Amino acid sequence: MTRNMSATVPQLALDLGHRPALGRDDFLVAPCNRAAVAWLDRWPDWPGPALAVHGPPGCGKTHLAQVWRARSGALPVVPAALADPSALAAAARVFVLDGVEPDRTPLDEPGLLHFHNLVAERGGHLLICARVAPARWPVALADLRSRLAAAPAVAVAAPDDALIEAVLVKLFADRQLAVGADALRYLAIHMERSFEAARNAVAAIDRAALAARRRVTVALVRDVLADRPEA
Repeated sequence: MTRNMSATVPQLALDLGHRPALGRDDFLVAPCNRAAVAWLDRWPDWPGPALAVHGPPGCGKTHLAQVWRARSGALPVVPAALADPSALAAAARVFVLDGVEPDRTPLDEPGLLHFHNLVAERGGHLLICARVAPARWPVALADLRSRLAAAPAVAVAAPDDALIEAVLVKLFADRQLAVGADALRYLAIHMERSFEAARNAVAAIDRAALAARRRVTVALVRDVLADRPEA
């Protein structure tokens, strides 16, 4: 099977910026994430110790946080680690807290408040990634509410058609798969609009193409999506 990008792919006119991510990945800058990128590019010149990036699942928050971690050397933090905020704050000065969903999982409010205060006292910074802006979290502690409300919060929207197509181009190129523009557009229109769905769909198409020794065409993409109703 041919594993070179076909001549049709570069014909997609996508005026999108690129910035390096971890390893060989590229982070695509587009209108849906440009404001968040600009805020992270300001670091360490933030107006306060914390910044929140929020948006729906699959919009690229975590990937954007990884790009920033590679630049800042930030330590990743999971919500469960807030149980020992002193030890956590002593480990670094810059942190990324991802996966906080207080509307679904109880939040350690005293732990987060103590951790935020320690980071601020030591002149550090905390990037919070969540589905919902922290100012809208159901927080009982008044002091924590005020600190979260004071932190700048920037939204990352779901990727638009141009960005999804650009991501698909890259994902297929990474796998050295020849894909025509018609198959790319069909996939972009009919799949769930998220980066995770794009990665999963391209992986499934790659497996199907190899197993059946077929080129990646609209027909193959249609067959794969029919077998993956969640895509």
